[in-house]
Parts: sequence; C-alpha cells; structure tokens
Amino acid sequence: MPTALLDIIVFVGFIAAVLTVGILKSRHEKDSEAYFLAGRGLTWWLIGFSLIAANISTEQFVGMSGQAADYIGLAIASYEWMAAVTLVVVAFFFIPKFLRAGIYTIPEFLEYRYSPAARTTMSIFMMIIYIGVTIAAVIYSGAITVDVLFGDVEIFGARPINISTAAWMIGLLAAAYVMAGGLKACAWADLLQGSALILGGAIVVIFAMITLGRTEPALLGLSDEMAGAGGLARFMELNSHKLHMVLPSTDLYVPWTALVVGLWIPNFYYWGLNQYITQRTLGSRSVSEGQKGIVFAAGLKLVIPFIIVVPGMIAFNLYKSEMQEEARAKTNGAALAAFESVKTDPSADKKVFDFNADFAGLYPDLAREMAAFNATVSGLPLSEDLPVAEANARLLDAVSRRNVSRPPAERLEVQRRLIGYQYDSAFALLIKRLIPPGLRGFMLAAILGAVMSSLAAMLNAASTIFTMDLYRQYLRKGASQANLVAVGRLCVAIFVVIGCLIAPLLGDPRFGGIFTYIQEFQGFISPGVLAIFVFGLIVHKAPGACGVTGLVLSPILYGILKLSWPSLAFLDRMAVVFGAVLAVMAIITVIKPLPAPVTLPAQTKIEVASSPRARTWGIVIVAATLILYAIFW
Repeated sequence: MPTALLDIIVFVGFIAAVLTVGILKSRHEKDSEAYFLAGRGLTWWLIGFSLIAANISTEQFVGMSGQAADYIGLAIASYEWMAAVTLVVVAFFFIPKFLRAGIYTIPEFLEYRYSPAARTTMSIFMMIIYIGVTIAAVIYSGAITVDVLFGDVEIFGARPINISTAAWMIGLLAAAYVMAGGLKACAWADLLQGSALILGGAIVVIFAMITLGRTEPALLGLSDEMAGAGGLARFMELNSHKLHMVLPSTDLYVPWTALVVGLWIPNFYYWGLNQYITQRTLGSRSVSEGQKGIVFAAGLKLVIPFIIVVPGMIAFNLYKSEMQEEARAKTNGAALAAFESVKTDPSADKKVFDFNADFAGLYPDLAREMAAFNATVSGLPLSEDLPVAEANARLLDAVSRRNVSRPPAERLEVQRRLIGYQYDSAFALLIKRLIPPGLRGFMLAAILGAVMSSLAAMLNAASTIFTMDLYRQYLRKGASQANLVAVGRLCVAIFVVIGCLIAPLLGDPRFGGIFTYIQEFQGFISPGVLAIFVFGLIVHKAPGACGVTGLVLSPILYGILKLSWPSLAFLDRMAVVFGAVLAVMAIITVIKPLPAPVTLPAQTKIEVASSPRARTWGIVIVAATLILYAIFW
C-alpha cells in the first residue's frame, strides 16, 4: 500500500500536537501529588474524555471489533453498555468514599479498611497484571494494527514495519509524555485523543456503510433483490443473526448467564477498582466534579458499539476472503509446516494440532486428517458423533489433562491453533481499503492515539502503585517528593521496555484474541478484588483477615476451575470465584467480627458534596441502556 505524503503529514502532526499539549500543560508538576494525581485539580470534562481515551484502545478497535466480525456480533457490546450502568454506580458508591479518604492508589484504601498486608498484596497482584498482561497487550494490539496498515510499505527497498518495530514505536511515544508530565499530561493528551477516536470511528462507519451499499450483491452473498438496497438495509440482512445480545449458556466468551452475574465482575473491577482508570477520578478537584466526569463517560459508552462493533461486522461482510488469506499466510504458516513434516511419521515428533470451527469449515479434509493424526499420536479416541472441530477440542482437552501427570519427556506438545479467519484484522482492513489519503493518516493517528492513551494510563498507574505502595512503604520510607517523582519516571521507562519485549509473543491464537487474553488473565484477581471491596464497604465489622484471604483465594480458585473445568466460560468462572470468596469472608466475619467499625481517614482539601445534576443524568443513562437492550435482546 503506497503511503501518501498527506497521510504522513497528518499523522505526524497529530501525534506531535498530542505530545506537545500533554507536556506543556504539565511542565510544572514537581511533587508526587502533582505528578501522580494532577494536583487533584481535574475538571469533569477532562475526566470524562480521559476515562474514555484510557479505556478505548486497540483492545477495542482490534479485539472487540474482531470478535464482532466473528459469530459473537453485537453481543460483545455488553462490555460497553453494561459499563455505562457500572459507571453510574461507581460514581455514587465507590468514588465518594475514595475521594473523601484522600488516597493516591486503590490498594492504599485497603490499608485503611483491612490491613497493610492487604494493601501490599493487591499492589503486587496489580503490578503483575499491568506489566505482564495489560501493558504488553495494548502495545501488541496497536502494533498489529500498524503492521496490517503499513507492513508492506517499502523504504529504500526494505520493509521496516513489523510487529516488533511497531511495538517499540508505540511504547516509546507513550512513555515520553508520561515521564515528562504524569497524570496531567495524560489527561490533556486524552482530551485530543478521545475526541479523535470517536470522530475517527464515526468516519469508518460512514465509509463502510457507503461501500456496503455500492458493492455487487453477489459478492456479498445477497440476492439480486437487494441490488437497490442501501448500506444499512444490506447490513441488517447480512448480520441479522448477529444483532442480538444473548448467546447460549455454553458460549465461552459472552454466555447469557454472564449478563446476570459474570460480566458485572470485570466491569465493576475495571471501572471502580482498577488504578489506571480510577486514577483520573482520584485527581478530580471535588467529588461533584468527579461524579459529573464519570457520568459523562457513561453516556459516551453507549455510543462506542456503533463505532467499533458495527464496523467489525461490516469488515467481515466485505473482506472475509482477505481475513482468510491473512490467517492462512501468517497465523497458520508454522503449524501447517509442522504438520506436513510429522504427519507421515507420528512417532518422529510428539505433536498434536489444534484448530477452530472456522478452519474445519474452510478446510474439512485437512481438519479430519489432523484430528485422525491426533488420535493416533495420543492413543485417545476421537468421537465420530460430533463435528470434527468439537471432537478434536475434546481430544486435546484430554491430552492437556493427561500431560499434567506425565513427565516432560512423555508429554504431547499442542501446536499453535489453526484458524479460518484473522478476525483481529477487521478494523485495520476497513481503514486500509476504504479511507482516502489524509483521512487515513488521521485515522491511524486516532487509533495510535487511543493506544498511547491507554498505554500511558497503565504506565502512569503502574508507576504510581510501585512508587507509593511499595517503594515508599518498604524501600525508602523517608523519600523526598523529588525522589518519588524520579522513581515514578524511572518505573515508566522500565515497564515500557518489559511490555515491548513481551508484546510480539501475544499473537498466538491460543490466547483466543487479545480482548479475551486481557479479560481471562484479569479474571485471576478481579473477583477477589471486587469481593473484598464490596464486602468491606457493606459489612462494617469484617475483620482485617478478610482482605488478604480474599485476595489470595481468588487466583487459587480461578486457577483450579480453569484446569478442572476448561469448558466453563471465563465470565461464569469469575462469578463462581466471586461467590466463593464472599462466602469465605462471611464465615470469617461470623467467627471473629471487629468489635467496632473501622474509622476511615478524611481529607479536607477538596469538596465532598455529591452532584444532584450528575445523579439525574445517571438515571437517564441507565434508562437509555435498558432501552438498547430491549431493542436488541
């Protein structure tokens, strides 16, 4: 794809503007409160845009759009619409308590409510998740977008853009303004980037709908009767089976049962207890201002599916053959080569091969051959009564369980999953094929801006937790303000390097897509974190032991369920763990309750009165969410 000079100018100009505004607005941040919490002076509109920009990244543009292109369709929008309701609850239940306590970090609140050990445990868990999962995942998802758009661009006869180089470019740009200005730099950069990503998403929807309406019906699999139909009518016809919110209870991604309990857990954890999101609100100038900013963000969340989920479905309608070729040429190449080398001699190398239903549907003969090979190598039976993909999946589950009890030399190596379509390329394909020069540069800047916003938020949050909850508490208790800021900046540099090194490894389809990868691994800690906060805020006599117990029990139970019941959807797994942790804390409280409720600290720097106007708009947003569910149920 030839890259127009206009695209480069627009892209570089936008990124330069973001960096300049972020750094100039925060160049005087010298102490820890100014650096980590923007001096507790953020206004509602900065908070609202910053929450959305920190949240919406290529995790959505790549992962959510990709899952919408798959069979999941509009059901994936529950992450956004349920988030709107969650934000309203967070605004009036969690945030007032946090702001009144004057905390820097979410783990800090646990020290006041439970014990210093609970604060330290949560801090360590969140550092692991930020560095090993979310930072690396956001870098990877941005890098794959750049690779799809510009991977075939030649400069001096070479193709310098690949996943690794794109990852380093994104990481270093985001780290630059976080190191310079902290949270205030993030917030002002988010104002530009949040506006751009919403506008950019709307542009993609418009061009995609126009193209869908102009494409020959036969190329879309439509009858000639649809020749005069517009883009919207064709979209409804092609995707009618995807325009609903309910999937079977056996679905591994968004089962209907998750709408009852499971999906609320990651939502409340993410929006109410996740440092890189709540840090924006912790920096607000008053409780009222923070509530208005959160409710503003909740309103924006209702719009997001229409600019992310809908384009994913259209991309599959228009470019499924390219998604198939992308999977065959890039994702499946190594596994296919490995199968060719061992299929004639199963004893030569003990490998078995995984594939999904799309792959089996596109290449049925090859899928049957692989499944039969797996049965031969493993010595396990292959069900003849099930579709070949499901039969093979059950066989490989049995292989994985058997591997646990065998010595390494006797284990079978499950190869990278073969897929039919590279769904994660959906949004990038729309930009590559439909958006004209100039606008394409703006779109790339908007998407990379979204990546940098999320990445900057995570880097800032991780450095805050390390500096305030670990370094100041254990490594240097008497650290000066200048020293704390210097450590925070050093952490940003270290964490981004680690993330850039991990990011290229996340392309393995066994992770189930980048969106699922993030949600699955956060599931180890999110049920426990949510449980101890909710229980501690409602049950005032819950003893300090509940904090550490709930945090440690969560990953243990989640891991046991993941190994022993792999067919259980991860959202349902979260619900089971959440209930179990609550039950254990209830037992502890009954056995040894506190003699009197804990007295939480109270700061006097900011106003703590709630906002009646935010409450009214919150009710409106909840009603609008229920209407959307009623329409698309």
